[in-house]
Amino acid sequence: MRNATSRKTTLGGIGLTAVAALLLTGCGGGDGGGDSANAGTLDGAELTAGSKEFTESVVLSQITALALEDAGASIEDQTGISGSATVREALETDEIDFYWDYTGTGWVNILGNTTEDVPEDLFAAVSEADAENGIAWLDPAPFENTYRIAVKQDFADENSLVTQSDAAEFINANPDQSRVCAASEFINRDDGLPGLEEAYGFEFSEVVELELNLIYTQVGDTCEFGEVFSTDARIASNDMVVLEDDQEFFVEYQGAMTLRQETLDEYPAIAEIMAPISEKLTNETMMELNGKVDTDGENPRDVAEEWLQDQGLIGG
Repeated sequence: MRNATSRKTTLGGIGLTAVAALLLTGCGGGDGGGDSANAGTLDGAELTAGSKEFTESVVLSQITALALEDAGASIEDQTGISGSATVREALETDEIDFYWDYTGTGWVNILGNTTEDVPEDLFAAVSEADAENGIAWLDPAPFENTYRIAVKQDFADENSLVTQSDAAEFINANPDQSRVCAASEFINRDDGLPGLEEAYGFEFSEVVELELNLIYTQVGDTCEFGEVFSTDARIASNDMVVLEDDQEFFVEYQGAMTLRQETLDEYPAIAEIMAPISEKLTNETMMELNGKVDTDGENPRDVAEEWLQDQGLIGG
């Protein structure tokens, strides 16, 4: 049990019921894409896009929705669902038809495994096991967005913090400088805060629970440490440094589109449409796209559309 009482700020984070009533401007029936190579391949398909609440998940969903609309599908938008368990339930209960998830989340949170004895080919293990649940994982993208702990650059320099082991030693010796800002899901996941503290043998003196998007600006102010996502452009824009996971606690979080197998069986063209798109989603690409939303204030759908057109992946 923690000695300090966690504080919570509840800002942002939209639940499934609220999101269901909000369709983002521009989503709707596809026109076959005009000059698109995929024009007409999904004519008549009516699908619902889902995502988790953070920027990257929303951007990926918009990329997918635009690509499927370009092929003729009609897409309803229910992005921004709060929490991995909630969006997964929405997929399983047919409230949404697809969303992007991560291999680490699939292995631990969905399939109920631990962060120990992780298979070498994690994607193969997750996709094979989840097939028994009627869920298909399309070929993964080359980017990996894993949990990390970050601090301000000057704080890292002053205290010689490079690795998570360095941080554990520092925290144990300096409990008055060991507050962490983190979102609810990370605080409660076995592959998040509880497992991290156990693996490295330390405990933050206080956990300040914040909406995920607030964390980046509060590190160095409200907290010395903060939960971050490794492909988030706000790490650099807020002059933060990510601590190396030198004991390799965090599981690989490779991104992949998930959908019900029955949906894929009905519309097998989805896999063909998404394959060349997924191949281009590198770590650098995701950081750039995330930054356009989080740092530059652009609309996720506009960012997704511009990127797809620039890459020649949808018709103009």
